[in-house]
Amino acid sequence: MMKRMRELPSHDRPREKLAERGPEALTNQELIALLIGRGTKGRDVSQVAGDVVRYLDGNGGAPSYDGLLGIEGVGSAKACEIMACFEIGRRYRGEDLSGHRITRPEDVLPLVAEWRDRKQEYFFCITLNGAGEVIERRTVTVGILNQSLVHPREVFAEAITDRAASVILVHNHPSGTLDPSSQDIGITRQLVEAGSILGIRVLDHIIVTKKGYASLKELGHL
Repeated sequence: MMKRMRELPSHDRPREKLAERGPEALTNQELIALLIGRGTKGRDVSQVAGDVVRYLDGNGGAPSYDGLLGIEGVGSAKACEIMACFEIGRRYRGEDLSGHRITRPEDVLPLVAEWRDRKQEYFFCITLNGAGEVIERRTVTVGILNQSLVHPREVFAEAITDRAASVILVHNHPSGTLDPSSQDIGITRQLVEAGSILGIRVLDHIIVTKKGYASLKELGHL
């Protein structure tokens, strides 16, 4: 049975342990416990931290605000603290997507992992060089997907700047369904035609949800 934080000897508590031995000595659960500070009525901080770690492990280490709120004992303030911690770490670490080679739809999933369970639709454009390596991933729109919002100008402007040879389009479905809508298919065909004129191939348009993905190329829509 897991000991509650107050039952641990002082030298085994996360704060004291970090001060004496450095952050490398702490487990993931201890780091999360240190970050969120305290539990809730009936739930010790160690229990809450354990649930957060299991959520992160099951989500590829990419937390979302809504996903964190689904954990008992994590409210808005704690969810914001965890999200802020991950974001500041990403910024100082420097997220380097360049060189990540895309050869199949599954290779795209790590690039959009934290958006797969969002409640709004995010539309991304991933630019690639001639070797199929990622140059950059950019958010084009946030909100309801339609042809007026996802204009070729918005999609290809940065691709031209990147001197991209090709692009892969990605968006999430908050509904959880992987079936492409008529709007999805219409947008894809419009962008394929625009890319052809510019000499930038649209290799695929991938729909993602928390449970999986659907490739419009594999479905025969490209």
